[in-house]
Amino acid sequence: MQIKVKNPRKQRKRLYNAPAHIRHKLMAAPLTKELAEKQGVKTLPVRKGDTIRIQRGDNKGFEGKISNVDMKNYRIYIEGLTREKVDGTNIFLPVHPSKVMIKNLNLNDKKRKAVIERKKPLEKSHTPKTIQKPTLTVKPKPKPKIFVIEQEVAKETATVAKPTVTKKVTVTKKATESKPSAKPKTPKTEGGQ
Repeated sequence: MQIKVKNPRKQRKRLYNAPAHIRHKLMAAPLTKELAEKQGVKTLPVRKGDTIRIQRGDNKGFEGKISNVDMKNYRIYIEGLTREKVDGTNIFLPVHPSKVMIKNLNLNDKKRKAVIERKKPLEKSHTPKTIQKPTLTVKPKPKPKIFVIEQEVAKETATVAKPTVTKKVTVTKKATESKPSAKPKTPKTEGGQ
């Protein structure tokens, strides 16, 4: 897990002290649209023999083959991109790989071909996948218990005797709480405090 830092001093230190496998990843450049569609990858680390085009800077639009890759200073050197020193000797101009776009790949190396194959996205199958949605089981809430009490109520009158009537009364079982009784008020005496 790589820890992200915002402090520029620490960022520079990590860049200068980076191991070779991280330096290799930092030397990556994007591929042109046509090449990206053909190869199936968007970016690759630059290599000697790749044909590139400079996208930004004073030499924008220059195209050529990479003659040397400097992993220590994170720079590439392109054939034909030189300047003349005061004493008359020509030196290559260094270019950062983020400022270039790869036009043509050097595929002489088996390892590079393997990297391209590994980076390619997996081919999607045309058969639609059936996604099984998870089912939720909902337990029903328990119903309150109801007790039925039958009472016989007899009405008697002096003149006419009526038959007895039965009533059904439903009572739900609930816990009844008794409220605490209020404290009795004591009368205050006027003369005191």
